[in-house]
Amino acid sequence: MQIKDQLNRTLTFSKTPKRIVSLVPSQTELLVDLGLKPNLVGITKFCVHPETLRKEITVVGGTKQVHFDKIEALQPDVIICNKEENTEEIVSTLEKIAPVWVSDIITIEDSLEMITRLGTIFNVQKTALELVAEIVAAQEDFLKFMILKPSKKAVYIIWKNPYMAAGQSTFINCLLALNNFENCAIEFSSRYPEIPPNFLKEADIVLLSSEPYPFKEEDVFELQKQLNVEVRLVDGEYFSWYGSRLKNAFAYFKTLH
Repeated sequence: MQIKDQLNRTLTFSKTPKRIVSLVPSQTELLVDLGLKPNLVGITKFCVHPETLRKEITVVGGTKQVHFDKIEALQPDVIICNKEENTEEIVSTLEKIAPVWVSDIITIEDSLEMITRLGTIFNVQKTALELVAEIVAAQEDFLKFMILKPSKKAVYIIWKNPYMAAGQSTFINCLLALNNFENCAIEFSSRYPEIPPNFLKEADIVLLSSEPYPFKEEDVFELQKQLNVEVRLVDGEYFSWYGSRLKNAFAYFKTLH
């Protein structure tokens, strides 16, 4: 079987891969929801959904630093990575151990394509297509809900000291647009630019993400006092986890409006 990853690289398998190492938390959750939990042999310390997973499956490091010896010892048939979350150097080294399938997610369409392709690799096409249909239906319902909602200029903050935002060509930016949030940070050339505090005053609303920096309600109060604009704490997983989390993301987005 030959199949392409989302970097358009061709991977060849003589049979359906059974032993999977996943180095991307949202894709680990997806694999579980596709019924592939028994096939997972290695995950990252950030793979927190389902929450018991790290007690049941070998943790092989993070997303940017992994223990190659642990991965090799697991004898995986395939390793699942992501262009943004894992480095090119990691992928290159892992390819000496097993085929590496890399996703590249900027839009919801990219995410649905990823789900479909992983369904094909692991011979769970029916489950994958049902999940895709569920996500598409939820998105269509949400777009109807948003038709009369006004747009707001927004900045989505992912880090503190210094403040960093989600900018152009990011999955977060795609979801902001669906929520009628005009992302002020796309004027910067970086995908995740450092934001001067005064820049935040240009927004109608500042969204503080719960991850990767764990913003709390006290950060909301502190920033509101400084800026005199609306500041809101949002669930970062719903804005940045592509895959099966999308099926519930649109119901969450409705609560923001």
